[in-house]
Amino acid sequence: MNQSTARGRPGARPIRQDDIRRHNLGRLLGQVHRHGELTRADLTQRLNLSRSTIGALVADLTELGLLDETVPVGGERVGRPSHVVGPRPDGPYAIAVDIDVTHVSTAAVGIGGFVLAIHDVPTGLRSSSPVTIAALIVSACDELAAKVPDGAWPIGIGVSVPGTVTSSDGTVELAPNLGWRDEPFGQLLAGLAPPNLPISVGNDADLAVMAEHMRGAGRGCNDLIYLAGRIGVGAGVIANGAPLRGFMGHAGEVGHNVVDASGPRCHCGRRGCVETYIGDKALLKLAGRRVSPTIAHMTEVFAAAELGDVRAAAAVRTVAVALGQTIGSLVNILNPEKVILGGSLAGVFGFARPELEAALVAHTMMTDREAVELCAPGLGNDSTLLGAAELAFARLFADPLDQSSQS
Repeated sequence: MNQSTARGRPGARPIRQDDIRRHNLGRLLGQVHRHGELTRADLTQRLNLSRSTIGALVADLTELGLLDETVPVGGERVGRPSHVVGPRPDGPYAIAVDIDVTHVSTAAVGIGGFVLAIHDVPTGLRSSSPVTIAALIVSACDELAAKVPDGAWPIGIGVSVPGTVTSSDGTVELAPNLGWRDEPFGQLLAGLAPPNLPISVGNDADLAVMAEHMRGAGRGCNDLIYLAGRIGVGAGVIANGAPLRGFMGHAGEVGHNVVDASGPRCHCGRRGCVETYIGDKALLKLAGRRVSPTIAHMTEVFAAAELGDVRAAAAVRTVAVALGQTIGSLVNILNPEKVILGGSLAGVFGFARPELEAALVAHTMMTDREAVELCAPGLGNDSTLLGAAELAFARLFADPLDQSSQS
């Protein structure tokens, strides 16, 4: 924070010591959140602050109940050991929500990305109204509160939605697989949830890539794509270390790119969308399964393919070729270092990697293909939930003093 610059701007409010303190509290809290337990010496080096300042900040955060501090016992270190600062199980937690077509998952996520409790409610394939989903979320908050350690408290609700979202107010502009259009979901949920829990809403793939970049397979990678395959298909993108949102925040809407105007009819009204070739419904249809596209049914198809079911194996390989073509287009445009395949696409990658990679090579500039790495999510099925948690945590890290005072 550059104090002289702020003072030099006409009309800028002078930066006060309290502002600097709040900023540094958030920085320190964020370091522990991203990296886990750190010694005071580590924090001094990472934040480039004096030992005494670090000591004072740690004391503030422990007094607020946000972090814990311990003194190592034993070991081979010579001299006075540095205190270790880390998350505490009875501290603040984010309520993370993942809304999918077939279920709503909620989790209590503590500092450091630790999942303290989880609650999953199947919703079936019928389009659920926003009011119904909001009520489920509020009910789940009570379920989670009964499962977390005594003393822990919620600091906000972060919601993942499979659709385009106006982040400023949580309006879901379009979530075709949910049947939602221009739904003021953030305001609706805020009206039902406890008043001390701020609500934030984001796109599922955007949140998944955020979590993978922070603590999953994309850690340390500055150019990254997370391609999410569920009933729909979406992409979250990190470019040069920052989220790529686009002019209206709609970047990454891959599923409804038309690849063949004479292809299969899509529920969006067009033909030949990417989703009709690599989405869950497409794979189940190819495999001869007339069942709903749930996680259990998708898992069964992959298991059958592994056991030698000819039709299931052929279906997965067919989807793998279309997936390789889709990734090839993304690689040509965005030149990522890594592409993470989430949801059912991780299963396709695991079973039919040779077919996928051959299609990718055939549709990618060779120099880029040699550089890109394909992989499964480092966070497994929790990428989206942990990304939703980051929406809620953002307010806490921006001002730990203000947020803790609401607990």
